[in-house]
Amino acid sequence: MTRENQILTVEVTDSHGSTFSLREVCEHGDCHAEFVIKLVDYGIIDPVEDQAEARQWEFDMEALNRLQKAIRLQRDLKLNLPGLAVSLDLLDEVQDMRREVNRLNQRLRQLMGE
Repeated sequence: MTRENQILTVEVTDSHGSTFSLREVCEHGDCHAEFVIKLVDYGIIDPVEDQAEARQWEFDMEALNRLQKAIRLQRDLKLNLPGLAVSLDLLDEVQDMRREVNRLNQRLRQLMGE
């Protein structure tokens, strides 16, 4: 296989290991701490595991992105918390499937080009 036929797929899962305090998450999400606490209680977002039992929660970029999606879904579709949880899980599953289809398509193109 030549260098021209190689396909590189990169997925960024963490942005420099950055974490955000509850206050920072609320500022970025433009929401109240009570809303974030409810999302954590429903399992919609999770604090960073090492910090979950600490006195102050820390959240990673994934939790911040999920919070922003939850806010948009609640605002646009008027979903309640259980509805948000199910919707976000389904959206994550669709995203995972799309990623897998893209990976398989890339692999198929590689095999067809060989």
